[in-house]
Amino acid sequence: MPAPTLPFSREHLRPGDRLCAAVSGGADSVALLVALHAANGAKHNALGIGLSAVHVNHGLRGAESDADQAFVQELCTRLDVPLHLHHANIPDRVAEARAAGTPETVEEAARNVRYELFNALITSGQVDTVLTAHTLDDQAETVLMKLLRGAWTEGLSAIHPLVTVSSQPAAGHSGKIVRPLLQIRRTEIVTYLEALKQPWREDSSNTDPAYTRNRVRHDLLPHLRQYNPSLDQTLSNLAELAREEESRWQSELNRLLPQYLLPGKPVRGGGRAVSTSPGGSNSAIAIELERLRPLDQALRRRILRAAARQLGARLNFDETARLLALCGFLTIATVSAKPGATLQLSNQLLAERSPRELRLSRTSR
Repeated sequence: MPAPTLPFSREHLRPGDRLCAAVSGGADSVALLVALHAANGAKHNALGIGLSAVHVNHGLRGAESDADQAFVQELCTRLDVPLHLHHANIPDRVAEARAAGTPETVEEAARNVRYELFNALITSGQVDTVLTAHTLDDQAETVLMKLLRGAWTEGLSAIHPLVTVSSQPAAGHSGKIVRPLLQIRRTEIVTYLEALKQPWREDSSNTDPAYTRNRVRHDLLPHLRQYNPSLDQTLSNLAELAREEESRWQSELNRLLPQYLLPGKPVRGGGRAVSTSPGGSNSAIAIELERLRPLDQALRRRILRAAARQLGARLNFDETARLLALCGFLTIATVSAKPGATLQLSNQLLAERSPRELRLSRTSR
């Protein structure tokens, strides 16, 4: 009987790549490492790659986390796969972030630690590609969570199959993060591992209802599948459509924005004043209202949000609507479109209406 295989995507894998699989010890990541090792061939190097693994001990579950680490170490030793091991203290990081006024949830902090490590492995030149074991189920859960939070199209693109990682030009190292299991269901993962008699670790926090993803996974999605048994694939398809839409819009915005965004403020006699002081209130962008007037509302929204992003701020739906009202392109009772009117938005973003322009600037805390 032939050995079982896992049909992971090889689209972004190239001969000669130094691949590093992120392995938590859970079923998905164990399957990814085992499948890569089997496909490469312990002796014949069939994929033509160098393979290593990376594991992060987040310091969140005490002895259970240590047992996960020991499991991954044993697995990598058995497969003769080099392991990059990293220890983190997520509770301390969360406390420090809160004290600094830049709070992170435990989930956010753990994810940020992992991706900081992945980026460091790539930009330091140790690996070319980090692979994570996100599945179609993960994609469906993420899209649904984004919908519940009111994400824009870029948010609905959810988990990307490929993320490019670039370093500073002087370092000369760049690479990518790849998700080769995004079209594979979690049930296929389990079937594959059981056929191999390959054990894995179960993370007890994956059943904790305190985490939104767990409630979506165990409560909401099973209920919604009663209405659409193919819901997971449908949500994954939505992510792909959103990703393509965003890519198309970004190309268009890259072409159009230089025609619409003006730096600083106009000065008497012509020209514009631009502050260069670090943290100054005049990291500013202006948009001539008459240039926005002939555009459709979809493009106006895109231009306003892109202008805010250039100042390091992200606008939600309501803030974008209020900016449109400030410009006179939408009616909101609480927003004036008269010259001199202002709006204080999140991320210290200040919007000012002049007779001819909308001006956006970042204010100090």
